[in-house]
Amino acid sequence: MQIIQRSSSSGIATDSAGSASALDQAGVANAGAARDAAPLNGAPAPAPLRRGLSNWDQPLQNDISTAQQAVDFLEQSAAQLRALKSDLSAKLAARQMRDGQVEQQVRQFSDTWRARREATGGSLDGRLNFTKGEPASQRFAVRGMNLANLRNGARETLAVSLGGGTQGLRSVHLSPGLSDNEIVGRFDQALAPAGVRVSMGQNGELVFSTEEANFPAVRDAFAVQGSGIRFPTGQLNRLKVEEEAPVVMPENWGTGDIEQMRETLHQVMQALSHVEAALSKVRQELATAQARAESSMPEIETAGVEDIADKFATIAKEPGYQSLQALTSALVGINRERVVSLLTLR
Repeated sequence: MQIIQRSSSSGIATDSAGSASALDQAGVANAGAARDAAPLNGAPAPAPLRRGLSNWDQPLQNDISTAQQAVDFLEQSAAQLRALKSDLSAKLAARQMRDGQVEQQVRQFSDTWRARREATGGSLDGRLNFTKGEPASQRFAVRGMNLANLRNGARETLAVSLGGGTQGLRSVHLSPGLSDNEIVGRFDQALAPAGVRVSMGQNGELVFSTEEANFPAVRDAFAVQGSGIRFPTGQLNRLKVEEEAPVVMPENWGTGDIEQMRETLHQVMQALSHVEAALSKVRQELATAQARAESSMPEIETAGVEDIADKFATIAKEPGYQSLQALTSALVGINRERVVSLLTLR
């Protein structure tokens, strides 16, 4: 049995004796033909064929893929909201009561909105902020966690529970004289290993954030134990978590009477405004990523590619190890995400 080695320059397999496979030989023969066809006045021969897919920046592919997912979701949402706005306006103008159509459109959009995280790959949060490279987050506040309460009092160590047993238990040390930024920094430093970040809100409250997928567990387990200065001692005390409301809340849209339909129309128009603004921003992100992709894609010499493709097709039709070797060498590094990302550049 022969051991197959991979050429680092061409990406085509060769045997242990250094002889090229049939496909590689086709490429070499083609390169020789190209040199023979070159003018005799010293003009340079065409550059060798380079593999483009495997050299493409993987993070850049992910940026394009997630941005395209977000654009698709926002375009679908905008279309549904425009249709709902049109039907609500027509029914209000004619003072028509419910006939089932508007209710169905509200349910359809509600289903679309509930699937936001899955449809966008986690790139759009509830406020329609687009994040690339990291999952969307959920912001929330915790009752009693404000700087006015935390900056006053003697030295105290708070035990903060975020769920997950002892691994979710974090300690925050507070003492007199700490600045607001130092207090926020201590909370952030203590909770960051558990996947929760902390910042300062506009009204002096602590603003917490975690990945959307982690939020339900954090919300249901957030508890604090103190030494009786800022928070009670003894057992951990559950605190009320108040999540930041999403910009669109179709569960509150009613169509039972004229007043409800009028209020729903107002909320639909606001939702459409938010969706269109987010769509414009994500389209800009997608255009930027595509421009980067086009500038970073390696130039591929196309001379003789058809000849190589014909020889590859011939080899692929023949059963046996040589055929399998040619196929696997050609398909290294190709997956669905790369193909979809390339198609979006057309």
